[in-house]
Amino acid sequence: MEARAVARFIRIAPRKVRTVAALIRGRPVEEALSILRFVPRRASRLLEKVVLSALANAEHNLNLKRGDLVVAVANVDQGPTLKRWHPRQRRRAYPILKRSSHITVVVREREEGR
Repeated sequence: MEARAVARFIRIAPRKVRTVAALIRGRPVEEALSILRFVPRRASRLLEKVVLSALANAEHNLNLKRGDLVVAVANVDQGPTLKRWHPRQRRRAYPILKRSSHITVVVREREEGR
C-alpha cells in the first residue's frame, strides 16, 4: 500500500530541489522529516510539506501506521518556465528564466525483511 502527495508549480528551480530530495529517498518517514528540519535550504521546507501531506494521506485514507512508512519515491520534475527579459548595454536584452518544479513524494509500508 502506498500513498502519494504532489505539489505542482512551485517557484524554485528543480535542480535545487533534487539535491535535497536525494537525501530523503529510501529513508523512514521520521528520519526523513528530521533530516529536512535541519537542512539549511529553502527546498527542504517545501519538501517537508509534501512529505507531511503524503504521511497524512497514508494515515487518514489507508490507515497505515507512521512508524512503518518509508519514503519510496521523491521525484522532482520541471514545470513551466517564466521568461523575462533584462536590459543590457547597447539596447540588447538578455533572457531571465524563472523555473518552476513539480514535487512528487510516495510513501509505502516497509518490507518485512528490513
